[in-house]
Amino acid sequence: MDKKLFLTGISLLSAVALWAQSSVYTLDECRDLALKNNKEQKIAQAELDKATYERKAARTKYFPDLSIRGAYVRNGDQLSLVGEDLFLPIGTVSNGSFGFEMPTMHLDQNGAPVISSSQLNNKWAVVNGQPAPLDANGVPFDPRKNPEKLLWKEYTTIPKEELEFDTRNIFLASLNLTQPVFMGGKIVAYNKITELKRQLAQSKMNTQKEDILVQVDGAYWQIVSLNNKKKAVESLVKLLDKMQQDVKNLIESGLATKADELSVSVKRNEAEMTMFKVDNGIRLSKMLLAQYCGLPLEEDFSLADESGEAIEIVEAEPCDMNDVYNNRSEIHSLELAQNIYRQKEKVERAALMPTVALFGTYAGTNPSTKHGFEKEFGFDWHVGVLVNIPLLHWGESIYNLKAAKCETQIAQYKEEDVKEKVELQVSQSAFKHSEAIRKWEVSKRNLERADENLRYAMIGFKEGVIPASNLLEAQTAWLAANSDKIDAEIEAKMSEINYQKAIGKLGK
Repeated sequence: MDKKLFLTGISLLSAVALWAQSSVYTLDECRDLALKNNKEQKIAQAELDKATYERKAARTKYFPDLSIRGAYVRNGDQLSLVGEDLFLPIGTVSNGSFGFEMPTMHLDQNGAPVISSSQLNNKWAVVNGQPAPLDANGVPFDPRKNPEKLLWKEYTTIPKEELEFDTRNIFLASLNLTQPVFMGGKIVAYNKITELKRQLAQSKMNTQKEDILVQVDGAYWQIVSLNNKKKAVESLVKLLDKMQQDVKNLIESGLATKADELSVSVKRNEAEMTMFKVDNGIRLSKMLLAQYCGLPLEEDFSLADESGEAIEIVEAEPCDMNDVYNNRSEIHSLELAQNIYRQKEKVERAALMPTVALFGTYAGTNPSTKHGFEKEFGFDWHVGVLVNIPLLHWGESIYNLKAAKCETQIAQYKEEDVKEKVELQVSQSAFKHSEAIRKWEVSKRNLERADENLRYAMIGFKEGVIPASNLLEAQTAWLAANSDKIDAEIEAKMSEINYQKAIGKLGK
């Protein structure tokens, strides 16, 4: 049992030791972490996904639209086809038409013609040898032209309540199919707009990516430079510790004074204070880099380039402005914006053109109207062509078209303005990078001289021919030269990064 506990304890201690070891990140790993965890980059990715879905939604406009619709209507009163009872004459149907039987004509006792009708109450007269009915004023008329003047003897009745229908509760249901045929080019333009918006979202995401890389690279190399400064200060502290001991030995030999010892002690305290400031700067810079990379702010980590003695500096490569324009995502975004506005012109122009669509419907109502107003659903199908031709809208569509053209011109002017600024930015970035490299080369030569000066000062102090104050000055000059060289390296590196961003090749 004791052996098992011992092995368990060893395992736990090993795990804690491994956990306590700080992680080491390269520049590429820091970039990947920042792009993966940056909130603005996640928002840009969500906007790209949104534009992709809008593109897919636009494609559906080419296909038929199928839908089911339903409705319920409550009316206050029921439907009545007539306002009162109907009285319909009873006549004769002959050869498919409604009319009356011809009256009979005979002679009375005096030999006068007598005309009688079994269906009409009109009086009759003989006109051109034929019986003709007389109206209420005794004027003969043609019953085929004026049937309303006929006076019928018998009528049938249709009661008003027989033509009343309960339409207070109406139910509607339909299956609708619509297929666009010609929409004036609006659907095609809309599809192109959504595709251009997707590309624009991708371009904006690339622009944001470059900004994130500049931030991460700046924080990364700032930490590297502070660590190099820390190494220089640590070297100075070691020299001062040795110098303190040497001064003590010289005091005992009578070759140095107590003032020399105090001067060395003051310089060492200053070096320790500088070390404290550098450590604080490293912790703050690591917190900033951790925030960029989405790491815990208190996580202890190291950078791969901290152990390097020098930072690699690359000369600015010549560039062609046409290549720069093609590489810069901002200019690509403005070109996409121009194309979007051109497609919007087509959308506005489509409002001036006729549209054609096919439609089909299978619909039913309750009450049904197919056989009276029966309390059941009656369905029927309908197909047709829908044509819409705009005629007069008081110039609204024309004004909208002209406004869309103005937006295209604005985007074009913005692109030209940005190209001029990009050209200036590239020139300035190349100049700053060239100057930073020259400054870095001068700082290296100064450091070499400071190294040589410190070496001679240390030898002279050891031989007793140079006072302690001169050695302290040489040490101070060496630390300043080392610090200047590190600052020049970081300035050259950041100018290189800014130049790469200016020509559109950062992170590519």
